[in-house]
Amino acid sequence: MRSLTVPLATLFALTAATIFPSTSLAQALPVVSSQVATAPALTLNEAIELALQYSPQLAANQHELAAGEGAVLQARARPNPEIQALVEDTRRESRTTTLQFAQPIELGGKRSARVAVAELGQAQASVDIQARRAQVRADVAEAFYNAAIAQERVRLAQTSADLAGRAADAVTKRVTAGKVSPVEETRVNVARAGVRVELLQAEGELRSSRQRLALLLGPAAARAQMLDWRPDTGSVQAQTLPTTNTLVASQDVPALRMARLEVDRRQAMVDLERARRVPDVTLTLGAKRDEAIGRNQTIIGIAMPLPVWDTNRGNLLQALKMHGKAQADLQATQIRVETEWAQLSERLRSTQAEIQTLRSEILPGAESAWQAAVTGFELGKFSFLETLDAQRTLLQARAQYLRALSELYRTTSDIDRLLGSSSSSNAAPSQP
Repeated sequence: MRSLTVPLATLFALTAATIFPSTSLAQALPVVSSQVATAPALTLNEAIELALQYSPQLAANQHELAAGEGAVLQARARPNPEIQALVEDTRRESRTTTLQFAQPIELGGKRSARVAVAELGQAQASVDIQARRAQVRADVAEAFYNAAIAQERVRLAQTSADLAGRAADAVTKRVTAGKVSPVEETRVNVARAGVRVELLQAEGELRSSRQRLALLLGPAAARAQMLDWRPDTGSVQAQTLPTTNTLVASQDVPALRMARLEVDRRQAMVDLERARRVPDVTLTLGAKRDEAIGRNQTIIGIAMPLPVWDTNRGNLLQALKMHGKAQADLQATQIRVETEWAQLSERLRSTQAEIQTLRSEILPGAESAWQAAVTGFELGKFSFLETLDAQRTLLQARAQYLRALSELYRTTSDIDRLLGSSSSSNAAPSQP
């Protein structure tokens, strides 16, 4: 009995360091590639910068913004003048030659309305870029934390597998010695098989999460294999979140900004179609040489279409209806943002409370129970299986804590997508 106590106590002591590590996961996990081993561990900020540099969709948005500059430039252009030469009769003595210069002049504010439409379109492209950058940041943060937490789950699963294997070996020896029933060996072997399955599942989740992160990193995909992150052991402080009314009135939420700009753009298009109902005039200045009378004549003219059949009424009606649609879309967007914000705020508060409870009560209690079980086992007051159950309870509490962390990071990423910035990152636990 004494010969079995020492190695088991040593096993529990070694396991304690792996349950509450003081080093990063990058140091705790084995590295499978020498190329990855030579690269520094990837931090979240580095991952975000790499993804922003690589993102094809962000590059497409940049091209769209540049195209908007061309649209504004074209909208500012004025109508080209027109020159006309006319010769009547080919006989020299009766020939009449006319040279005219015509300049169309836009009336009704068409040019300013056209420029307003183009500038608002460019403003929408700029907001779209900001929203896309926020989307990339949130996607990378979510993928990064998923991969990091998956790494920690693999480490915990491996710890459980090692412990279960050694426990099975110890129980087998005791069964052989006739000290315990073979039923105990069957129970331990079943538990060992279940832990192996959990380890395989954790390894599969780790591979999938690393692949998702690697796809966002592009050429730097190899760095997704080694992340600089470890579970925080500090406290989670409740964050002061803006109210729903403050959020809706804010000018920073991309979805609301885009919807408001669309309303303004549609109003500018209404103004443009109204301006197009005003006929433009064309001023003409020229000279005419009549060989029959032997002198030059000055030509001055003005032309303007009569809005009899085409008054642009159809285009104006269409613009008005589209403006009404944009206003309805804005209201729908406000409702959607309010709903999402209410759900995310509640998720954030409940997850923070869960993590705080795990840190202040469950994890310390599980660790205390495990330490008491180890001490009792060394003194012969507890059985090996009782000590093993205490160890398993501690590992399960740690796994529950990781699930809560994962939910917290997922929630803050969703908040970042909604707000269009990384301002909500302070809602997550700080890294030591």
